[in-house]
Amino acid sequence: MKIALIQQHATWDQEANRARGLIAARKAAADGAQVIAFAELAFDRFYPQVPATLENLLRAEPIPGPTTEAFCALAAELGVVIVLNVFEQGTGTPKNPGLTFDSSPVIDADGTLLGITRMVHITEYEFFHEQGYYAPGDQGAPVYDTRFGRIGVAICYDRHYPEYMRALAVKEAEVVFIPQAGSVGEWPEGLYEAEMRVTAFHNGYFTALCNRVGEEEKLVFAGESFVCAPNGEVLARAGEGTDEILHCELDLEQVAQSNARRLFLRDRRPELYGDWIDPS
Repeated sequence: MKIALIQQHATWDQEANRARGLIAARKAAADGAQVIAFAELAFDRFYPQVPATLENLLRAEPIPGPTTEAFCALAAELGVVIVLNVFEQGTGTPKNPGLTFDSSPVIDADGTLLGITRMVHITEYEFFHEQGYYAPGDQGAPVYDTRFGRIGVAICYDRHYPEYMRALAVKEAEVVFIPQAGSVGEWPEGLYEAEMRVTAFHNGYFTALCNRVGEEEKLVFAGESFVCAPNGEVLARAGEGTDEILHCELDLEQVAQSNARRLFLRDRRPELYGDWIDPS
């Protein structure tokens, strides 16, 4: 599987952001990418930098909507799989957004919208006021059969939860894409990468983290997208602070050959775990 992670800055002009994303996806496909993924809220400013306002909530868009329709058409034209991330308007009206979600639509290579992954775990701390913007996801942890392989999505904060990441392995994901909004200096140096290397090793799949980039109102987003193999090796890294398309070729045979698929998942004891982690 040949993948491309597109890290790009975002202005307040959503239409212009989307147009740049379409151009970048077309370039990625021309350079050989079969699966193309974007960062968290790739075509919007990162609204949760500030507490939720009605003005910002009303910038959510439905799915299907302008972004998914444009990228579904592009996927069908180019024969590529596309993993997006958008601020989704769920049930609501143009003047009352109702439920809104942090959502990743997954589009197959024929332009079909296979489904929507919605972020499940919603955080709240300085410059990440997400509980005012996002309802908890109600789609579980889906894995999608695409033309080029089985993929899952862990949106930003969900990647910190081993239960969620293990669920994708149990459902036999081969690649997990992580749309992220990670800022410069947010965590100790190297921790993002170490976490995804260990997750890939524990679960026997590739992890592909695509991060935001650019200076915004309260935060500077780092970029530095990267890809890890099922043995924990880092295969490719993008630069810090720059718009970039990171390409990487994945040998999916490594999934079946991984320690996780040969040993760790085989020797699980799920009948025990419920009692261990039941809060009661």
